[in-house]
Amino acid sequence: MRPTLPRVGFAVTAASAVVLATVAPAVATPSPDAVIAEVYGAGGNNGATLKQDYVELANRGSAAVDLTGWSVQYISANPGATTTWQVTPLTGQIAPGKTFLVAEQKGTGGTVDLPAPDATGNIAMSGTAGTIALVNGTAALTCKTAADCAADTKIKDLIGYGGATVREGNATAALTPTTSAFRAVDFGDTDDNAADFKLGEPRPVNSKGEGPGTTPPDPTPQPGDKRIHDIQGVTRFSPLFGQKVTGVPGVVTGTRATGDRGFWIQDTEAPDADPRTSEGIFVYTAGAAPTVAVGDKVLVSGTVAEYRPGGDTASNSNQTLTEIAQATVATLSKGNPVPAPVVLANIPTGYLPDAGGASIESLPLEPGKYGLDYYESLEGTLVQVNDARVVGPSNAFNELWITVNPDQNKAARGGTVYTGYDQPNSGRLKVKSTTPVPASNVGDVFQGATVGAIEYTNFGGYTLAALQLGQHQSGGIQPEVTQQGRNSELSVATYNVENLDPSDPQDKFDRLAKGVVTSLRSPDVVVLEEIQDNNGAVDDGTVAADQTLQKFVDSIVAQGGPRYGWRQIDPANKQDGGEPGGNIRVGFLFNANRVSFVDRPGGDAVTPVSVVKKNGRAALSVSPGRIEPANVAWENSRKPLAGEFKFKGRTVFVVANHFNSKGGDQAIHGRYQQPNRSSEVQRAKQAATLRGFVDQVKAVDPGANVVLAGDLNDYQFSPAVRTFTSDGAMKALIETLPVNERYSYVFEGNAQVLDHILISRNITRFGYDVVHVNAEFADQASDHDPQIVRLRPSTGNAQVDEILFAIEDLADCLRG
Repeated sequence: MRPTLPRVGFAVTAASAVVLATVAPAVATPSPDAVIAEVYGAGGNNGATLKQDYVELANRGSAAVDLTGWSVQYISANPGATTTWQVTPLTGQIAPGKTFLVAEQKGTGGTVDLPAPDATGNIAMSGTAGTIALVNGTAALTCKTAADCAADTKIKDLIGYGGATVREGNATAALTPTTSAFRAVDFGDTDDNAADFKLGEPRPVNSKGEGPGTTPPDPTPQPGDKRIHDIQGVTRFSPLFGQKVTGVPGVVTGTRATGDRGFWIQDTEAPDADPRTSEGIFVYTAGAAPTVAVGDKVLVSGTVAEYRPGGDTASNSNQTLTEIAQATVATLSKGNPVPAPVVLANIPTGYLPDAGGASIESLPLEPGKYGLDYYESLEGTLVQVNDARVVGPSNAFNELWITVNPDQNKAARGGTVYTGYDQPNSGRLKVKSTTPVPASNVGDVFQGATVGAIEYTNFGGYTLAALQLGQHQSGGIQPEVTQQGRNSELSVATYNVENLDPSDPQDKFDRLAKGVVTSLRSPDVVVLEEIQDNNGAVDDGTVAADQTLQKFVDSIVAQGGPRYGWRQIDPANKQDGGEPGGNIRVGFLFNANRVSFVDRPGGDAVTPVSVVKKNGRAALSVSPGRIEPANVAWENSRKPLAGEFKFKGRTVFVVANHFNSKGGDQAIHGRYQQPNRSSEVQRAKQAATLRGFVDQVKAVDPGANVVLAGDLNDYQFSPAVRTFTSDGAMKALIETLPVNERYSYVFEGNAQVLDHILISRNITRFGYDVVHVNAEFADQASDHDPQIVRLRPSTGNAQVDEILFAIEDLADCLRG
């Protein structure tokens, strides 16, 4: 189900933008079902065509609304002390996605009758300004101000037109004998009348779908003057948005009876020759399952809509889906041939046009140049992908990601690697099925034809709404196991354990523990991210995480691993971001039989660690210690934790990190191009602060060993990571791997890097590995892959290192 039925396009004009900026605060809660859809008060007036005033109601919900005992009420635009509400009682019900017509007083003019009304009253509405309320009750209202009416819980919906005093938000403009105020498509309701309603030609529709002057149905309905390609147009936004269309012809190519219910049609008789205009479209049936069948030849009438997944707000960067809403359908014949699907293969590698950060929705499509323009030119059209390779694993919503450009930045294990902001990989395509999909990992293939219609959805953008899946075949990938380290090597791993707390199933602990013991081969130090407090998301002020860590360590022992010690610092309650109440933090596990943790007391949530000199070498003032916890860079984000370790007499400084998330960034596939990556601002501050700490260590001790590890929530080519690597001070180990192996996370079919290990440049002997055990798999213990470095800490003297390493090599060789 759609969480909202938003209006789209209300901010197109300057006037409506001003309305948005001046919304009055006195509004009630938007109705989830019954609303006022249209009002007209000039029936029978001079210059009017219609003979009678009316109020049209609608049901935007998924279940019928019983109106028995309800009423439509009217009050004048500027009520005085003696002014009262006039009442028209109601009976009957409104079906989901349908309308209900209430006729009011007739005038002496006009030439056209209303369609048969569903209820009738005798209210003489003003033709220019007034207020109509839909009320759960028949007693006359008593409120006479916007604030008082907003507080009246009996009022289901309300519209003030023509500058009326009683209104929701701002009143609409004044009506005329030739204009009504009608609610925009999908009956969207934000409780701002000026934004929710448009003025235009009066078009009353009753519960049977009949309009003004309706006569018995024509036994042979005829197509109207608009085809699908006229509705789709040459841009992303329909040139007929908000307009009613009649008799749009097409053949049904697919139906959907759950979720966003509706069906797809295509024009098989009179397509145009313009590659920019799609010949297919989705017909939205709201709460009702479609009654048509594949192969039906139909004529569709309704309102042209633009549905923006996630809601129609300026901050929502999603594009829209062009559709026909509030539809009525005439079936002309059945069993007609369905058009052959368009085969998608090796589409343009360009992604989207660059509008300098502005919206691309008004730009003419260039389907021969940009991959996503190509998808848009096929919106609503039946398409086919042969032997579709999975590049993003399946999930609980019956979704997965495939590629139609199999050779585009192909990963070593079958995915698609995100190598730069200019390489977003146009071949990625989300597949969403209404039936269960087999558990699918990256590299799996759906052999044969996967067929469906192109649409635009939340959480991924362009989507193949699957009507038929190919035969699933496993690609055979297995969880990886890193190589065994040597005795002379200090092994440091990082693992985001995804909101781990004691209430998680033991199976999650066991699988994460197995990853540490088997896949990572029990590293000497494990940097952990997303350790939650002892009761997880319960928001009761708990911040300690000793039970979480104890359970994890016990699980590691049960898997055959060492009994790790741990170090961490409890954060201040609700100051470090993440799941509310969870108090996630970073921390260290360490194997005391291999490496020593240097404890220096005094570290807590608010005390900053500093670098001091001891015996001529760098040391931490407190260990563990948080780096500048009061710095604004860490606001509502995890503070980095520095720890001092000793390995074979050499000091190694390890910093555990979890930078702020990418929440708030505009979608890579969205309407704003290039997208604004607003979250980068805070990560840039975090990187600068952390780099400052590294520089402090190096200023005291140029030969110090520094390891930065954790979830930096950013790419190897990002400004944040470049803060450490641009001058060679630190080495991002992900860049030592072949390009097709540079990933630790899979998002929307892009295999990408969020997790990092960086080492100071004086560490010259190391081996590095991202160990793929989660991100590519449908069944995951975490959404991140861990990674590990096996390194030889430096003594601080390159010549001594050369001799020492040679001796260690010999000792390792003798050990076998």
